[in-house]
Amino acid sequence: MKKIIQWMRSLKDWMEEFAQKPHAMWWLFILSFAESSFFPIPPDVLLIAIAISNPKKAFQAALWCTAGSVLGGVFGYGIGYFFMDIIGNPIVAFYGKEDAMASFLVLYQEWGIMFLAGAAFSPIPYKIATIVSGAAEMSLWTFISVSSLGRAGRFFLVAGLIYVSGPKIKENIDKYFDKLSIAFLILLIGGFVAIKFLL
Repeated sequence: MKKIIQWMRSLKDWMEEFAQKPHAMWWLFILSFAESSFFPIPPDVLLIAIAISNPKKAFQAALWCTAGSVLGGVFGYGIGYFFMDIIGNPIVAFYGKEDAMASFLVLYQEWGIMFLAGAAFSPIPYKIATIVSGAAEMSLWTFISVSSLGRAGRFFLVAGLIYVSGPKIKENIDKYFDKLSIAFLILLIGGFVAIKFLL
């Protein structure tokens, strides 16, 4: 665990330095896009680094993050809608849900909007919801609306907390980094566990 926390601290330092580069917002957009369809690391890590390095840009970063995430979600939706067999199923298999896919699609017809909203806002991997939304042929406009509200709610909440806290939040993150790292790992693993056992 100690080595993981040391690695996360190094990553944090690198992110904070990277967040001050001129193209950081574009990379935030790209990371948000990728995470919504196939990439496992959430964009919150870079969003937080950008917002901490310049709290005045916190809401701008949240907007870029939301836009990239929703567009990436549409890409994930397209994977499920058009390429479920060749691309979607291997991604679903990575989360261990290939056997439950048929029954899940039936349930998704009834509960899909609620699951999508939960995945858009919570640590549950959003990419699974985007792909299955496409496979279940959810209305694209419903998908975009629910995704936009959930993603914006999540990212603007993070940005708002950092903006209100100001420079003090950096001190607190540095002070409690070990505990925050453990909490982050628990949330990340918890999201994968939720996909494994709740679906």
